[in-house]
Amino acid sequence: MIEGSIAALVTPMAPDGSLDLESLRRLIEFHLAEGTDGIVAVGTTGESATLDQEEHCEVIRLTVEQVGGRVPVIAGTGANSTAETIALTREARELGAAACLLVTPYYNKPTQEGLYRHYRAVAESVDIPQILYNVPGRTACDMLPETIARVAEIPNIIGVKEATGKLERVSEIQRLCGGDFLLYSGDDATAREFCLMGGHGVISVTANVAPRLMHELCAAARRGDRESAGGIDARLAGLHRELFIESNPIPVKWALAEMGLIQAGIRLPLTWLSEGCHDAVRAAMRQAGVIS
Repeated sequence: MIEGSIAALVTPMAPDGSLDLESLRRLIEFHLAEGTDGIVAVGTTGESATLDQEEHCEVIRLTVEQVGGRVPVIAGTGANSTAETIALTREARELGAAACLLVTPYYNKPTQEGLYRHYRAVAESVDIPQILYNVPGRTACDMLPETIARVAEIPNIIGVKEATGKLERVSEIQRLCGGDFLLYSGDDATAREFCLMGGHGVISVTANVAPRLMHELCAAARRGDRESAGGIDARLAGLHRELFIESNPIPVKWALAEMGLIQAGIRLPLTWLSEGCHDAVRAAMRQAGVIS
């Protein structure tokens, strides 16, 4: 059971865009010390779209090695090619990932039947727990609850990251898939309510910057403590909003650089956070207590 606050970890880079693996090691130790319950390596926030396959696998390998079994490592291995998805998922299994996170194929806009066949092909090809990832705001492809239910019948499909922000889908997927199917929020702003409704956790951008508070938020919501969860979420509300003031992971990487945890490195076509956004992100960080 993988539950709680799962950080969708950034991939640290030097100012020239090269991988900064020493900063990655330090960042992982920061998360482990602050109570993060799990780590996603090379998801959307990890700039998976601009890492080549060798780099992608290197980040997974190092993350698994550095974590050393202390929390689960989920490898982002989704692509818009089924063959590439299978190859990356197979590599992640060999590298020791606990599970894989598979975004819906982006840009080519498959049908619901195409989504089902895609996920079935990956699951049948690689024997590792797999988590679906539905984020239509980025992929132009919305996997409907009925399709999720079909895919959930495949034994090693264990859950879904639902990033639509539509809370009504929590109960709908629960009804269709049963209580053993894991539900993760992919939307920080609605994660508190998602978990209070029975979700198992959040795969979070905010957790990069405020891992301790996100861990405490998920723990409170999972035990049904609405008052405590609400109080924590109020402190995090600014981060939930301002970490998306420009495209993720632009603001979160800037915030982590402000905290001294990573260098100021990102890859084109993404650019460093615009100067006019600095004050808003900095104010949200102060509200959460991660800087003074």
